[in-house]
Amino acid sequence: MAVINANGIALHVERMPARNTAGTETPPTVVFVHGMLVDSLVSYYFTLAPVFAAAGMDVIMYDLRGHGHSERVPSGYLLEDFVGDLDALLVRLEVTRPVHLVGNSYGGTIAFSYAAHRPERVASVSVIESEPATAAWSRKMAVNLRRAAVEFARTDLHERLTREHGAHATRRVKSASRLLSSSTMAQDIPASRLMAEDQIRSLRCPVLAVYGSESDLAAQEPWLRSLLTDCRTVVVPDQEHWVLMGATDLVSDLITEWIRAHHAAGTAEVGAR
Repeated sequence: MAVINANGIALHVERMPARNTAGTETPPTVVFVHGMLVDSLVSYYFTLAPVFAAAGMDVIMYDLRGHGHSERVPSGYLLEDFVGDLDALLVRLEVTRPVHLVGNSYGGTIAFSYAAHRPERVASVSVIESEPATAAWSRKMAVNLRRAAVEFARTDLHERLTREHGAHATRRVKSASRLLSSSTMAQDIPASRLMAEDQIRSLRCPVLAVYGSESDLAAQEPWLRSLLTDCRTVVVPDQEHWVLMGATDLVSDLITEWIRAHHAAGTAEVGAR
């Protein structure tokens, strides 16, 4: 485990070097960005990350601020804070080539905003069950975070999770509950800087968006495709929000193919600030 100070905060980072790269070009650098509250880099560590490293890609994972083993601060949870963390982390890791961002849920929202903020640093974006930070997203996040603050503190929920999913699931929910009660996250996220449709339309990196057919986010598919010039959308049948876990092999194949197809265009070095 490595802890790196970036953007004024201690971030837990895991890196899996590319394997099986003999005689090949410079490997793609893939940065996995996880979702909010009950998620952490572990969701990639045991799913996509080993597969991508074995396929010859340099893999970077990190815990978002307030999550996993990263520092939990009382305030500073605007989307732009998370974007700043990612930017500073890549500088500290001396990543000098455009990266391929893979974001699950809120991690995809970070990826969209980062691609708009630092387009020269992004070779491609792949999002799983995610959307850009629009006004509709902000309203939804305000409702969801208020609900989570109440639901995650319920003892009966903890007991049911332990019975049905084990103690680990309960620990994750309790940790998320403590984060919501001890920080300004529930207030900060909805107050974050948003992306207008013109900003989304201006994204020029290739975007792959994967949705579960039973998720309410699947409705984003035609809208997103209509805005972006280089976008592929895939709706996975019989999957809800946790399509990363429910269809891991398919998601892995889709994103691996997408990154390989768009790697050559992103091999030039960029200046790190």
